[in-house]
Amino acid sequence: MAKPRTPKGRTVEVGRRLAEEYPEAICELDHSNSFELLVATILSAQCTDARVNMVTPELFRRYPTPIDLAAANPAEVEVLIRSTGFYQNKTRNLLGMAHALLDRFGGEVPTDLDELVTLPGVGRKTGNVVRSVAFGLPGLPVDTHVGRLSKRLGLTVEDDPVKVEHELNSYLRPREWGDFSLRMILHGRRVCDAKNPKCGVCALEDICPSSRLPRGRSRI
Repeated sequence: MAKPRTPKGRTVEVGRRLAEEYPEAICELDHSNSFELLVATILSAQCTDARVNMVTPELFRRYPTPIDLAAANPAEVEVLIRSTGFYQNKTRNLLGMAHALLDRFGGEVPTDLDELVTLPGVGRKTGNVVRSVAFGLPGLPVDTHVGRLSKRLGLTVEDDPVKVEHELNSYLRPREWGDFSLRMILHGRRVCDAKNPKCGVCALEDICPSSRLPRGRSRI
């Protein structure tokens, strides 16, 4: 099979191969509904999913709905989420988000990206996570993994996450956006590490312009 020569062709091939490597495109933030996913994604800023998953069970137990969270004592929320970092800002965002859901959306998490990004603590990445994972709607979250891999693989030359998102969206069908992002994140965590990428076991090595293996060398 000829190697793809364009960013679009490479993106499509990356999506195809990652679908074989990770048949189940999974979000590693534990949640049971759209509200919980929204909360967890806000907490995941500058924090690992594993750490967030340690914090959210008790947080969700105490504040299972927007009504509960909006009425929460900020100091108590800060104690619960302190280990996720930036806990004061995150607390303000969580309570502000809960109030906004009650005041403007009848207590329901909106599905429209333009509405999601009006919530405190919610940018395009978080909004796209909620859209694609919780609602099964088109959305391609660009986090640090997706941004890093997209440049390494030659899918884009852009650094701005919004520009990367729009470029990747133009190469893929809308129904593929969410799963593509989830698989890129999984690959970034498990294989294409920021400092020590495991090129020798990477399913994308032969089409990756950033591979550290000598050309012509087979993958281990």
